[in-house]
Amino acid sequence: MTKPYSLDLRERVAGRVVAGDSVRSAAGIFAVSVSSAVRWSQRLRRTGSAAPGKIGGHRRRILKDERMWLMERFAAKPDVTLRGLLAELADRGIVVSYGALWNFVHAEGLSFKKNRARSRTAKAGRGKAAHLVEEVPGQA
Repeated sequence: MTKPYSLDLRERVAGRVVAGDSVRSAAGIFAVSVSSAVRWSQRLRRTGSAAPGKIGGHRRRILKDERMWLMERFAAKPDVTLRGLLAELADRGIVVSYGALWNFVHAEGLSFKKNRARSRTAKAGRGKAAHLVEEVPGQA
């Protein structure tokens, strides 16, 4: 993720523009783009500060209101699939995407990885080497 320029640099560039220097000369002195110098000086005039605005954002979790129901559902049947939960939520009138449900399950720490079960079905190459098949006498 990108980081904004420092507040010190922003204030010095915007301050020169507000003091009367041209935007191009202020941008050239501090080696920043002309468009950045314009935006910083406009922000300084408009708000009184050249500080950067919020980067990105935090979306409200769509399933926040359904948390209790989902937790009870996982307690009752811990091996329920996400597709099954999507269908049950749709029956309750809540339409969400698979990704939103996955994000909720992951954030609550409810995901289930089948590592132990998978190790039983491991390929033979993990342990001892397989025995060679003996040659049958008389065949060539």
